[in-house]
Amino acid sequence: MQKLLVSVVALIALVAGVVIYNSLPQPQPQALVYDPPRVMEPFSLQGHHGSAISNADLEGQWTLLFTGYTSCPDICPTTMADLKKAMPRLNAKAEAPVKVWMISVDPKRDSLDKLAQYNGYFGPEFLGVRAEHEQLYPFVNGLGLMYSIPAPDEMDYLVNHSSAIVLVNPQGQRHAIFKASHTPGKIPTVDMEQLITDFRLIVRDYR
Repeated sequence: MQKLLVSVVALIALVAGVVIYNSLPQPQPQALVYDPPRVMEPFSLQGHHGSAISNADLEGQWTLLFTGYTSCPDICPTTMADLKKAMPRLNAKAEAPVKVWMISVDPKRDSLDKLAQYNGYFGPEFLGVRAEHEQLYPFVNGLGLMYSIPAPDEMDYLVNHSSAIVLVNPQGQRHAIFKASHTPGKIPTVDMEQLITDFRLIVRDYR
């Protein structure tokens, strides 16, 4: 009888704990989450493997879209290295695979071969993407990102571009944007620990 009473009390305590937990405010992402997610305009770009890629290539996976270029001296290699390090933890949180698209904002210098070599260093989850400015600029702008276009006669130049990362859900919709931290004396990059935490919360709530 005493064992039964102890079991009943333990069960009541467990149920009460679940009820209290569910009634507490759940943590929310610090990233800008689109509610509802935003449909992406049709696009046609090139992947570093040489094939055309379109909206359909975003489906069935979580995709992190990042603007960069292979000659970038700071933001791009830092962000790519941080994402490479984060990939095992990101993939552990989601049923669908997690991929990274590095969208080159320097089509003059970034050939497919150059993008393949650069992205290949970071792993098979990374895809270099390119297009000429006529297709590239509307695509990047539609993501809520930006980049500068150098003068046609410039050969040695830097490209100013957004350092934010856009998250696309497995339905091919823009789901969130992770903005960069701006700390005096440091390059603006996305806080990767916060991105991982936010990604876990986004995946938790994804239907």
